[in-house]
Amino acid sequence: MGEVKSLATDLLGVEFREGFREGARNAVVTCLRIQPTEKVTLIADESTREIAASIAAELEKNGCEWNSFVLEEVAERPLTGMPKEVLDDMETSQVSIFAVQVQPNELRSRMDMTDVVNRRKMRHAHMVNITPDVMLEGMRADFNAVDRLSQVVLDKVRQATYVRATTPAGTDIRAEMEPSYKWFKTSGIISPEKWGNLPGGECFTAPGEVNGTFVVDGVVGDFLCARYGILRATPLTIVIEGNRIVSVSSENKDLEREFWAYTHTDENSDRVGEFAIGTNIGVKQVMGNILQDEKFPGIHIAFGDPYGAHTGAPWKSTTHIDVVGLEFNIWLGGPDGEEQIMRDGKFLVAG
Repeated sequence: MGEVKSLATDLLGVEFREGFREGARNAVVTCLRIQPTEKVTLIADESTREIAASIAAELEKNGCEWNSFVLEEVAERPLTGMPKEVLDDMETSQVSIFAVQVQPNELRSRMDMTDVVNRRKMRHAHMVNITPDVMLEGMRADFNAVDRLSQVVLDKVRQATYVRATTPAGTDIRAEMEPSYKWFKTSGIISPEKWGNLPGGECFTAPGEVNGTFVVDGVVGDFLCARYGILRATPLTIVIEGNRIVSVSSENKDLEREFWAYTHTDENSDRVGEFAIGTNIGVKQVMGNILQDEKFPGIHIAFGDPYGAHTGAPWKSTTHIDVVGLEFNIWLGGPDGEEQIMRDGKFLVAG
């Protein structure tokens, strides 16, 4: 297969830490359930070459056909769009794996990729900003147990008309559910119905309307996560009215300014597009990496694009940024009253 095959051969020759094997095996065998008869597109970059090599080793052991791309070898970074070579290869694959450290303003390229995934109903593992620490913790979770808990939570939230949540740091929000929008679980067990982040572990929807205060004492997403890390000492307070940000405040004024600018990129960047409950019980603490931290048990929301192709929300945005809080109390409300499903960050329901 010419140049592409040589990239695959390069990955097979790259040494990687032994501790990566369990997470790589989880990705290939447990989460994606790749069959030897299938074809896989593996996308990495220079910074994740070692992690990609561990995944490549599992693909080779599996016996499936696979091609790998190291982005810097096919395009300049930051990407303005996903390289044609990658998209063309995906057109003949049943599975794709994106294990890349993203750079600012590359969301368009990831949307190019997920457009192909959605159209072709591929099983896609989204490992954005994957790091060695995530490979050694979140990716080693018991994803079958996470899936069982996620299903219990999913069944309950699908019956709820609203979700109410508080935290010791000051979060106090109420999210009204829109019956026409769909809830999904991305527990790490990935199906053609919805591509998923790895490590997995969340149930999410686009909310009808969110009101209240969300205190981000965990992390913020996208490239701001690496820049500002864990926010426990300098939390970001977001006031939301009618599903839109009306104010943000933090002792860290650089964070405050950058978050405000990010969430005012387009007309819907300040709109709550995602409402989610993290269900990865293998994640014990936030670590400053949004890929894993949004799976931390509790609530995270995102401003911007609502993944309308899946949730059914009829609006779009060019941006999407998650925010994570800590130690949640969560109640689900409906015609029969409220049920508390989490207290002080611990689930009160079992999978």
